[in-house]
Amino acid sequence: MSETAKISGFQRFVMRNPIIQFFKFIILSLKVLIIVAGGHGGTRG
Repeated sequence: MSETAKISGFQRFVMRNPIIQFFKFIILSLKVLIIVAGGHGGTRG
């Protein structure tokens, strides 16, 4: 029970912080860019 309480508390903390959501979004887009660059960068030269 304490584990789920910790997770829900952290989720509530993240939901209250748009900066953290923005940071997560940046990390996600960076990952996608790295994947796309890694997949197509070689053929493009």
